[in-house]
Amino acid sequence: MEPIIIVLIILVVLVFIALMKTVQVIPQASAAIVERFGRYTRTLNAGLNIVVPFIDSIRNRIDLREQVVPFPPQPVITQDNLVVNIDTVIYYQVTDARAATYEVASYIQAIEQLTVTTLRNIIGGMDLERTLTSREEINAALRGVLDEATGKWGIRVNRVELKAIEPPTSIQDSMEKQMRADRDKRAAILQAEGVRQSEILRAEGEKQSAILRAEGESKAAALKAEGEAQAIRTVFESIHAGDADQKLLSYQYLQMLPKIAEGDANKLWIVPSEIGEALKGLGGALGNFGGAPAAPAVGNGTPQESVAPPAPRREQPPLD
Repeated sequence: MEPIIIVLIILVVLVFIALMKTVQVIPQASAAIVERFGRYTRTLNAGLNIVVPFIDSIRNRIDLREQVVPFPPQPVITQDNLVVNIDTVIYYQVTDARAATYEVASYIQAIEQLTVTTLRNIIGGMDLERTLTSREEINAALRGVLDEATGKWGIRVNRVELKAIEPPTSIQDSMEKQMRADRDKRAAILQAEGVRQSEILRAEGEKQSAILRAEGESKAAALKAEGEAQAIRTVFESIHAGDADQKLLSYQYLQMLPKIAEGDANKLWIVPSEIGEALKGLGGALGNFGGAPAAPAVGNGTPQESVAPPAPRREQPPLD
């Protein structure tokens, strides 16, 4: 009985192993390569799959999702003979599991070496300045070469990114000094532009102030002249309305004489010729009024000392 039990146990184990090898469950976004006696038979897709145990074998399981592979920094020589270190990141996806298994031994290593070679070809035709400012151009050229070369491997390169471009230390110091000088230059330009705008605004303000001041003075002078003209017009109209004679005019001239002689420095003043004529008329009027002699005549336009006219003598009334 014991040998029979052992045989049964062995048979059960073999059946269980056979079932495990027969039923293959492939996860989503994955594929498996089946070989029969070492020869490719078919590709298992996601889901439940049946294979012949002990005859068919699973060669490789491949992830069909997009993969991200960073590569270590690679030294590359530019056109102006400067060595720069470039870090790259590759985004790829396996589209044909059979080609990825049989067309290339290790597609990750193949992609890395192809990336380094292509970078050296592209960067070798650019100087350092263009290399630092043309990342999009380098990415596009690198992706085109990689996509064309990896297509036969059943791999599609979706994106290629340059993580960092590190020039030599001496070049970094020179670039830092240049950037500092450019920042100082821009700051000086902005400061000069600010001073210029400030001076322009100040000049505009002074200009407007001068214009407004001149307009105010002009309006004030016009109003003053208009007021004086109105006063002269009013006096003239009043004189004509009152029908003033020569005596009244002479009396007005005499009233203006003290105002002309006002001030300590007015020791000598000029009497117009019209005042002489007025004094003659006034002298005649006073003579007729009080019998006083006429005022002395003053020369036309010649400087004369101011002489007050003599006071008229009043006669004593007769005694009774």
